[in-house]
Amino acid sequence: MSSKQAISLEFFPPRDIAAQEKLVRSAKQLLALHPAYVSVTFGAGGSTRSGTADTVRLMQNLGCDAAPHLSCIGATRAVLADILDSYRQLGIKRIVALRGDLPSGMGGDAGELHYASQLVEFIRRHSGDWFHIEVAAYPEVHPQASSAAADLDHFIEKVKAGADSAITQYFFNADAYHDFVERVRARGVDLPIVPGIMPITNYSQLARFSNMCGAEIPRWMRLRLTDFGDDKASIKAFGMDVISRLSQDLLDSGAPGLHFYTLNNAEVTMGIWKQLRLG
Repeated sequence: MSSKQAISLEFFPPRDIAAQEKLVRSAKQLLALHPAYVSVTFGAGGSTRSGTADTVRLMQNLGCDAAPHLSCIGATRAVLADILDSYRQLGIKRIVALRGDLPSGMGGDAGELHYASQLVEFIRRHSGDWFHIEVAAYPEVHPQASSAAADLDHFIEKVKAGADSAITQYFFNADAYHDFVERVRARGVDLPIVPGIMPITNYSQLARFSNMCGAEIPRWMRLRLTDFGDDKASIKAFGMDVISRLSQDLLDSGAPGLHFYTLNNAEVTMGIWKQLRLG
């Protein structure tokens, strides 16, 4: 890993005191890796807005730069402006700008902005260059995109609206990432595209996540994971080996860094980190 490559970590707001205590323990362990920043997720339709802000403050108190996720779905421009102003008052300098998903029961009340590119444009218009804006990228194509070409067009629109860098949805096929980066570069766009890395600890959970976000679990991996059944130790060991090799391959091929989806758990991310060659 070169001095120009950096890691970042993702956490989600805890739902209760016990979960918060676990988050603090995990974060303290993972901050030993000196991440460039940590991101904090934002629930569907803003369902964890206060939790996101509280977790951002928690991370700041632990001594790291925090980047809150911000979703435009279900929010008015006035609400978004209030959120941006509150983050600026906290000294937040980075935002992960996402369209977001409609929570069940919201129906057609999708808010005033419907696309991530509109949110990026709104942030730039409201806050100028105060925030470094991260956006999402989908090497294996967004599950709701009409085609790979259309998905790439949407990504380029986010960049033109003012995005500074991108974090990908997780993937297990490095070729998908390289192909996506090549197609973006062919469009004259050179912003950093950081691979999202998903540790493997629970096959049923991973399968559920992957079905929702469109990340493909290769057949050989699915069959190996199925063979392990309820043997959690073997699943973790296998997953750590697979993801460590994927991460190393990405770094060796010039990826600008790695963004770990920690799931508020330090053990596996730390294990992957220890297996990487940190020349």
